[in-house]
Amino acid sequence: MAAYEIVVVGTSWGGLAALRQLVTALPDTFALPMVVVQHRHRDSDHLLTSLLQDRTPLCVSEVEDKASITGGTIYLAPADYHLLVESGHFALSTDEAVLYSRPSIDVTFSSVADAYGKHAVGAVLTGANADGARGLRRIADRGGLALVQRPETAESPTMPAAALRAVPEARVLSIAQIASTLAALPVVQASRSGST
Repeated sequence: MAAYEIVVVGTSWGGLAALRQLVTALPDTFALPMVVVQHRHRDSDHLLTSLLQDRTPLCVSEVEDKASITGGTIYLAPADYHLLVESGHFALSTDEAVLYSRPSIDVTFSSVADAYGKHAVGAVLTGANADGARGLRRIADRGGLALVQRPETAESPTMPAAALRAVPEARVLSIAQIASTLAALPVVQASRSGST
């Protein structure tokens, strides 16, 4: 079985409830870095960070430009920036919105696919547009693991359904099953992202 270095999660409409359920179910020993791209208003404050931090002993942090990636941390894409993931660190971009979204899930997922290849895991959760589908396809094409929330369990099934059309071989799971799958993943030892 492949070992993994990074998890990236994309969500939009209904994402807060889904993310809170997901992070609550992760063990406090979860060793991988998890990068979360949640569509939100450009003037959004840091409330999402605190709402997720309330549910997990893992560190929840909004990404800053050029920050290093470390294991056991949940990273949130900041409002009104595209989040690029490079080998071991982040970069922020103010390029044009993609599918009316900045941050764009596709942009982040594609950068993760290019930087981490078969050691990447992508998960698409509830949302009301098709953002994330192309990025998840890229992760799968690079040999990474593709997970999709079961559409009938999503508050808005449009995003997971689009991801499944793009990546029909993805594992289709409930939020609880996604959490247990992530918790059981083998982790690359002494990885570039600092996970153990």
